[in-house]
Amino acid sequence: MLDMTAIKPLYFEDIKIGMRESLMRTVMDEDVVGFAELTGDHNPVHLSDMYAEKTVFGQRIAHGLYTASLISAILGTKLPGPGAVYISQTLEFHGPVKIGDVVTVSAEVVELFEKGRRVVLYCEAKVDGQKVLDGQATVSVPRRPVTPQ
Repeated sequence: MLDMTAIKPLYFEDIKIGMRESLMRTVMDEDVVGFAELTGDHNPVHLSDMYAEKTVFGQRIAHGLYTASLISAILGTKLPGPGAVYISQTLEFHGPVKIGDVVTVSAEVVELFEKGRRVVLYCEAKVDGQKVLDGQATVSVPRRPVTPQ
């Protein structure tokens, strides 16, 4: 069970342009296999060493959307955090993520829109300092609750 006391929500009024959060994750074999099971994407470039060795990558790679899903971890738990609802996400893939790679994913607030409490974030993922993915996320964020006086 998730300890909700460890995750603090940010309300729209708390968010400022330039705020940034990141996380690091080592891509493990079980992550890739689990993602394949969850999504039904059993492309052998992700699951078969023999197949993947013959590809341009030379070894198995993680699903692109596995890497992209790490953005959701930031948006849902760190910035903005609980209560944020995905509105849209653009993605551009720049390189593969291989089993054993350490991926650093970050999100930075670049625009705020009062109407609809929209927050736009630039998101990217890097391996060894090289960008492997980037894009833009838009989320809706709750307002701070009004307390009766």
